[in-house]
Amino acid sequence: MILERSMHPQFLSNTYLVAAEAGGEAFMVDAGGPVGPLLEKADEHGLTITHVLLTHHHHDHICDLEEVMERWPDAEVLIHPEERELVEGATGDLLPASELEVGGLHVRTLHTPGHTAGMLSLLVDDSDVFTGDTLFRNSVGGVRAPGSTSYDDLKTSIMDVLLALPPETTIRPGHTDPTTVAEELESNRFVRIWRGEDPEGSEQCTALGEAATLILLGDDYDGGHKAWVRWPDGADDIVPGSKVETGGL
Repeated sequence: MILERSMHPQFLSNTYLVAAEAGGEAFMVDAGGPVGPLLEKADEHGLTITHVLLTHHHHDHICDLEEVMERWPDAEVLIHPEERELVEGATGDLLPASELEVGGLHVRTLHTPGHTAGMLSLLVDDSDVFTGDTLFRNSVGGVRAPGSTSYDDLKTSIMDVLLALPPETTIRPGHTDPTTVAEELESNRFVRIWRGEDPEGSEQCTALGEAATLILLGDDYDGGHKAWVRWPDGADDIVPGSKVETGGL
């Protein structure tokens, strides 16, 4: 399998070029740029880009879509139907639980809501899963971005969908470095608490200006922190760590 990655220097968002072999068809996962190096790689491998498969609609994952379409105007741009109207240039729907052959590879879509309602993860040839902004190396997606749904959705998407895949499955997230299912089950601090391996925290804090309990101040993909907090009514939330204050911070 040919797999090339380009990461945006500011957003740290990944765009991927994927194909079975040189000289054939290929697809891109997201288009957050810079896509120029991937278009050059497509030419280098003699690939024809036929599809752009979007995990979700956020700007940092689609901002270079126009550049891709200028080079490959006949490529299909597919996204979850709930988010299609949010992306100028989207040409069709990528339905949950669908299977398609793209670029000589088998792609299965996994609906993984939480960060957005229409978030899709893409399982390719049962070996690599592109997780968008649901699951990162040592971190998880937030549920405070535009179009997000809930903490419960995010947890279910991670624990019951993504981490239910075989342990050797390679996770290719929407930001920064790859990991595996086995590594996240063992090392991801959010996941360890969900699995009952580590205890929840109980420190009182202020999150987004409101009183809350800090269950975990975990890592984020950009070197900062992401916080799991619990509100007085018992509801859980994942918020930016920069929005949390405690006596120790």
